[in-house]
Amino acid sequence: MEAVPDVTDAPEDITRDASALAARIAALPFAAQVAALNAVRAILHESSPFRAEPVDLVLWVPVERTRANNYNPNAVAPPEMKLLARSIEADGYTQPVVTWPAPDAHEIVDGFHRNRCAREVPAIRERLHGHLPIVAIRSERADLSDRMASTVRHNRARGEHSVEAMSSLVRDCYVAGWPDEKIQTELGMDLDEVVRLKQLTGLAALFRDREFSQAWEACEPEEDSAKVREHHAARYAAR
Repeated sequence: MEAVPDVTDAPEDITRDASALAARIAALPFAAQVAALNAVRAILHESSPFRAEPVDLVLWVPVERTRANNYNPNAVAPPEMKLLARSIEADGYTQPVVTWPAPDAHEIVDGFHRNRCAREVPAIRERLHGHLPIVAIRSERADLSDRMASTVRHNRARGEHSVEAMSSLVRDCYVAGWPDEKIQTELGMDLDEVVRLKQLTGLAALFRDREFSQAWEACEPEEDSAKVREHHAARYAAR
């Protein structure tokens, strides 16, 4: 296995130029420093062999330019929230907040509680100058249902998920046209769990007025599925 090169293995002229650039950035006012660091990192990211990975480009943005999403089913109890704040105070930010670049702000996909610490804990906010380290999810995951699935994947192994919120996520994915198998795969669920959560959303109510006999009257699956989605989308839009 090839050894991982140390930073001291970098070409001397590259390190010399980098040091000179770092000195120029250090001489700038704070806001200009942050802007310059973000710009340089973005340029380096374009040439990086790891540019396909979001963590290859960590940017610093004002916390006011981030916003929570309205579909996160993850909940953190007060003791765990206190421990998270203590961890960040003692160890610093070791994980950036995962975001999606909405037109008006960086929408949080994962890291809502790390964002809260940067906003609400005075010592952390002061140390970070009111900023937050962020990465952006891959551009092909920009669809709302994809972002919701990404949030679930990030959070499902941590904290407790609200059943109601998870049911809403399943409903939204269904309305978006996702089959059960895709919901199962993208949200990391068993198929039975998907079915149970669909029932909790009221999807089962769509069939209350249908009379069933011993011999069911078959309908075309695609037609039936389209009617269900149309009906449920109308209910959801009216909320």
